[in-house]
Amino acid sequence: MINIISKIFKYKDSKNNYFLDFENLNRKTNIEKIFKIISNFSETSEIRYVGGSIRKIINKEKVDDIDLATNINPKTVCEILRKNNISFYESGIEHGTITAKFDDYKFEITTLRKDVATDGRHAEVIFSKDWHEDASRRDFTFNAIYSDLHGNLYDPFNGKKDLELGNVKFIGSPEKRIKEDYLRILRYVRFFLNYSKVDHDANLKKIIKQNLNGISKISSERLLDELKKLVLSKGFIKLSQDKFCQEIIVLIFPQLINLNIFKNINDYSKKLIKEKDFIFLISLMIIDESDNSEYFIYKYNISNEDKKRIRFLSNIYCKNSDKKIFKEKDFWKIFYYNGKDYLIDLIDFQIFQNKKLNKNLIKLKTFFYKQELPKFQVKAKMLIEKFDFKEGKELGKKLKEIEDFWVENSFKISDQELNKILKN
Repeated sequence: MINIISKIFKYKDSKNNYFLDFENLNRKTNIEKIFKIISNFSETSEIRYVGGSIRKIINKEKVDDIDLATNINPKTVCEILRKNNISFYESGIEHGTITAKFDDYKFEITTLRKDVATDGRHAEVIFSKDWHEDASRRDFTFNAIYSDLHGNLYDPFNGKKDLELGNVKFIGSPEKRIKEDYLRILRYVRFFLNYSKVDHDANLKKIIKQNLNGISKISSERLLDELKKLVLSKGFIKLSQDKFCQEIIVLIFPQLINLNIFKNINDYSKKLIKEKDFIFLISLMIIDESDNSEYFIYKYNISNEDKKRIRFLSNIYCKNSDKKIFKEKDFWKIFYYNGKDYLIDLIDFQIFQNKKLNKNLIKLKTFFYKQELPKFQVKAKMLIEKFDFKEGKELGKKLKEIEDFWVENSFKISDQELNKILKN
């Protein structure tokens, strides 16, 4: 009972530098319920924010994911959530992670851990109750900061100071951390581009290069996921300006042959980078007149729709190097046959191909944003009733012929033109 009372008073501690930020996050997500049910489970049970959400609050960034750590066994966490009618799924229970779904938000709750064995790809863990032990197994100092509900920090490796100084610092031996999980090489690149205010450490650069072969142990799914985080991060625009980071990315992802497309771009394109999604930005980096984009699609597991988007841009790029495709009439045809999203992708793709700002393309893009898809009014039923067509291949063939003429004729067709097509 004494321990529970002490927890209540701890949560009502005097305001710290991040009190209001955490209060806003608590209010937005209603996460306080999860804190309370786990904290009140026993006299020793605790739960804290950890990792990215704290790093982003300290750095005044938008918090878009919330990770929590607890000293309770994952099976017990499941029981507590179930008892309190909070839905969840076992996203990685063998490694101690449960994902709770509450009020349209997801929270990853992971039990404190200690590594027993690592192979550069996976870690064999045992669960722990020691917060320092859990922090010691993490990658960078600013990812090993914990916080209670109200922003009181537990920072065993001075990660806050490193973050403020812009020092991307591994916990303990960098080589040991990297050999535990070679994906940390990519994570270093991402965090360096987003947070660093100092140059790369010469010895660390050497260690990273010496361990690059270990990347082959990482699954394509994990590699692609980390690449996505990098590309969608605010620091991505700096990649083409950092020789070492670019070298590492090209060695890991040799298919990104057009990385320099983001170098010395105009202000409009800089704005587009923030607006466009991962697949579009990847398309810019992998599409050329060879089969490079096809190899990327083959190697990495992406959805059929994403494959279709990449191939659409690649086919047009390869077949229309003279850029005759980029006329308003051709845009209308693409708009009709492929849809608005594909057309906007194409226009934006071409905008990036030009270092100088193409105002005509921007005008066309603005114009098509406001347009509705033209509707083809000639139906099979009409041909059957008015022109005595019978259902079958011939009917379908005629309909396609009429539709193609209608599209080529700026979505217009007269009765005379229709009759002429039907008689041929």
